[in-house]
Amino acid sequence: MGCDRNCGLIAGAVIGAVLAVFGGILMPVGDMLIEKTIKKEVVLEEGTIAFKNWVKTGTEVYRQFWIYEVQNPQEVMVNSSNIKVKQRGPYTYRVRYLAKENITQDPEDHTVSFVQPKGAIFEPSLSVGTENDTFTVLNLAVAASAHLYPNAFVQAVLNSLIKKSKSSMFQTRTLKELLWGYKDPFLTLVPYPVPTTVGVFYPYNNTVDGVYKVFNGKDNIISGYSMCVYAASFPPFVEKTRVLQFFSSDICRSIYAVFESDINLKGIPVYRFVLPSKAFASPVQNPDNHCFCTEKVISKNCTSYGVLDISKCKDGKPVYISLPHFLHASPDVSEPIEGLNPNEEEHRTYLDIEPITGFTLRFAKRLQVNMLVKPARKIEALKSLKRNYLVPILWLNETGTIGDEKAEMFRKQVTGKINLLGLVEMILLSVGVVMFVAFMISYCACRSKTVK
Repeated sequence: MGCDRNCGLIAGAVIGAVLAVFGGILMPVGDMLIEKTIKKEVVLEEGTIAFKNWVKTGTEVYRQFWIYEVQNPQEVMVNSSNIKVKQRGPYTYRVRYLAKENITQDPEDHTVSFVQPKGAIFEPSLSVGTENDTFTVLNLAVAASAHLYPNAFVQAVLNSLIKKSKSSMFQTRTLKELLWGYKDPFLTLVPYPVPTTVGVFYPYNNTVDGVYKVFNGKDNIISGYSMCVYAASFPPFVEKTRVLQFFSSDICRSIYAVFESDINLKGIPVYRFVLPSKAFASPVQNPDNHCFCTEKVISKNCTSYGVLDISKCKDGKPVYISLPHFLHASPDVSEPIEGLNPNEEEHRTYLDIEPITGFTLRFAKRLQVNMLVKPARKIEALKSLKRNYLVPILWLNETGTIGDEKAEMFRKQVTGKINLLGLVEMILLSVGVVMFVAFMISYCACRSKTVK
């Protein structure tokens, strides 16, 4: 009887040990299975979750605009006063609703090339007004002319055309005209071939962004990030210490984001990455930015910061990109502009990354479009200016968040299965350890009584 009991206790201890060992073995095996599955599904090729959502995002993406209306145009032109602005908005458009086209896989170097068609649909219910709302804003053609044609004789000729067209330093335009283009009366009088349609985002509709060529992830490198929700944005298993590098066509350069905090997004744990102020610092503050300082005058010998000259991407037009309200810009940049109120929470760019898959489940891309205006002695509309201005035209907020239905699907397909496997591993390990310890204690107690 004692022998049978001892055997039972030993058997129980053995079973407990086996469960504990099995649980311990299951943990790395389970992790390997998860890693293998994730790495397969984040590859940008036909049939994967990543590819399906990368080709055409299933989440609605919106681009909101705030227009800077100039309150004192005459004072600026006559006295070179500070420019007083007041933002109006938001005016909202749905964007990124078209599928990528000309998708071509290259199996040799594990890349995929594509173009991204552009389109924008106005959303009245999400806007403060209509596309026909009017604004007093900088005259884009007149402001650019002094920069593009510094020769005094050419400026004198242009001045006669500006006066003939009754154009000035500022103009009144509708939202639709300002954003998507209008026939400029001054440029239509130029006697040699020049583009006569002007707009901050002209041309946009019925055009494409690209061609892009990115790694598809088969060799553990994914570079398909383009701020599209629920797409194969970054390599899986994102760590908080990682610096996320990506290219943005809006600013014509690569940029990076760093970890800020843990966020719970619709029941899904995500990492929030933000663009740090260091990314916009001057080369004096951040030597890594030396190649982005392309001129010495406006940047005050590369000591100003917070704005990026993208004129080389805009056919020489003096366009500068910054964060909204000149957030993180040096004081000299915003000093001639009144009415700005930079706010970190409202004006920064961030990405919410699901760390296991590397998918971007929410983002907010915020930037401001500015144009440089310089004094020009031969152009009457600009001759009274006594200083350079970086005039803010508008700022935008492009956002996208994984929808409730997709979030539920994501929880079931990814986080739910991972959590379940982890729970099974811990239960087996815990039960095994408890059983082993309990039966060994009982066995030792039984042995002690038998000896007595």
